Formats: sequence, structure tokens, C-alpha cells
Amino acid sequence: MKRGFGSDNHSGVCAEVLEALKDVNELHAMAYGEDEYSEEVEKIFKQQFGADASAYFVFNGTGANVLCLDAMTRSHHAIVCADTAHIHVDECGAPQRIIGAKLLTVKTPDGKLTPELVKTQLHGFGFQHHSQPKVISIAQPTELGTLYTIDEIKQLASLAHQYDMYLHIDGARLANAAVALGCSFKEMITDAGVDALSFGGTKNGLMLGEAVVLINPKLNEDFLYRRKQAMQLCSKMRFIAAQFKVYFEKNLWKTNATHANKMAKMLYEKIKDIDGVEVVYSVDVNGVFVRLPREVWKALQNEYFFYDWDEDDNVVRFMCSFDTTESDIISFVDTLKKLLSDRK
Repeated sequence: MKRGFGSDNHSGVCAEVLEALKDVNELHAMAYGEDEYSEEVEKIFKQQFGADASAYFVFNGTGANVLCLDAMTRSHHAIVCADTAHIHVDECGAPQRIIGAKLLTVKTPDGKLTPELVKTQLHGFGFQHHSQPKVISIAQPTELGTLYTIDEIKQLASLAHQYDMYLHIDGARLANAAVALGCSFKEMITDAGVDALSFGGTKNGLMLGEAVVLINPKLNEDFLYRRKQAMQLCSKMRFIAAQFKVYFEKNLWKTNATHANKMAKMLYEKIKDIDGVEVVYSVDVNGVFVRLPREVWKALQNEYFFYDWDEDDNVVRFMCSFDTTESDIISFVDTLKKLLSDRK
């Protein structure tokens, strides 16, 4: 499969991560996170997010999201999220099945929740017949590739805490957001009042493994047992930890995300003025959402893999990765232009 524009988790593993996995494979180590590598990386997460933050490694993003939400809710609670949220659209009902909590979805124009939109769901408190709102969950960046400013995150955190609720962030592409905003993880998450974070790496050069980062110390209670029950406790955890170690120590998170974002900007600049192409959302990170004539994007998919995003509206998504090249962009755009020209 040649490099396409389907997803940033279609890419391979960056060379430094592969080397780290090879190095950690040489000797034996304790299992289930009791190894020196896991302990060292937990300290690195505290450096990145603050002394009160606790990191727990899991296998995948859905596991991270579900466990974050599980730490904050019980089955009679409700979680407010955008109707485009990954936990609503792309996790096969895992939050509802595992936790039992209800998802309260909100329609947004750009994938972003605002305090005003969230307030439409904040009612029924203390009424035993209604699920009780307990969490606001957002993605940074959103599923539409748009970004929350730090101030917007602070406003949502303030609203959540005003109602004795928590704020969760799905950070599958958090590195791309940090690069785009020019801020540290601590500034965007801890200092903004976020309670729990799903921290991703596989979309930015890692092989596997994500992290649950609990910023609010109250959420640590019983979490180790909840992770085990959720089947997200890795026995050879050093192989997840080793990836995050090199990810932070060599600034791979920043290098890889910077490149992916740059490639998306390049793609945007090359297609934005083409007749027949309409970019439908701002290009804030490494995704470009485009409206195209149906026959054109169907034909284009014969050459390059990418996902239909909204088939009814002829909107597709082009994702760039840490290994996308300028020549990939040029060839892709040339093919798109030819298909549009042949249509005339």
C-alpha cells in the first residue's frame, strides 16, 4: 500500500521508536509496569503535565477514552460531547457498554463545544429519573481538524467545575495541537483545568500504546483495578514505555507533528484555489476536509486511499502524517487536477 491520505495511523513507525524497541528487547524486565522503563516514563509525564499528574499506559485510544471516562463516572451519569466525537461515532458504543453512562451529543458547526452549547444539556440535576451530567468530553484537535484555544478549554473547564463535573480531552492528536498553538502540554491541559486526558502517540510515529493521564488526583482511586478489569493492562509494558521515552526525550512528538501539520498546510495551499474544490473547515493541524464532485473523489480513490467523511455532502478527508513527503502531495494534487480537468 503506497502512502495515501487515509489516516495518520496508516503510517509506519518512526526509526527512533523502532530502535528504542530493539534496545529494550535485549534483557528481561519486570512485567505489568513494574519495570524501570515504565517508572522512568511516568516521571517524564509528570515533567510534561505537572507533579500531580499520573500516567497509565494502555493498548489503544478507545481504551484510553473509556478508562478516562470510567474514572470520572458511574452508570447513572451522562457525558456531554459533540455529535462528531470519536467516543460517539467511532468506538462502537464502547463507553456505553463498558461504563453504562449515557452520551449526550450536541450538534456543532465545527466540531467544537462551547459553554453555551454544553449548557443545553445541563439540566435534571438531582432528578432521579434523568442521567446526571458528570463529564464534558472534547477532542483536541477535534474530529474535524479544528482547534480549541487554551482560553476556550479554560472556559469549558470552569463550566464543568461550576456544575461539579469533570473535563476530559481526547488527545489522540494532542501533539499536532500543541505544535499548532505553540504551547506546552502543561499549558494546554493542566494549567487550563483539564481533569483527565487520553494521550495519543500511534498517530504520530509510535507502534502501539496510548496513555491515560489523570490530572485530577482524585481520579486515581481504584484506577489500577479498573484498568485491569478493562483488559488494558499490558504485561510487557516496557515496550509501550520505551516508545514514550524516546518520544519525549528526542522531541519526536514535536518533530513529527510539525512535519504532518506542514504537509497539510502545503496540501491546502495547492488545492484551495482549484475550481471544483471547496475546503470546508479551517486547516489547523494535519487534516484537510474537502468537498468534491462525487465522480472525482470516487475516481481519486482508485489511485490514493482516503476516507469519505460525509458521503451525503460529498465531503472527504485527507490526512497527512509524519512520513508524508512533498512529492506525495505534488503527485496527489496533479492526479486530482487531471480528474477535474477530464470531467469538463
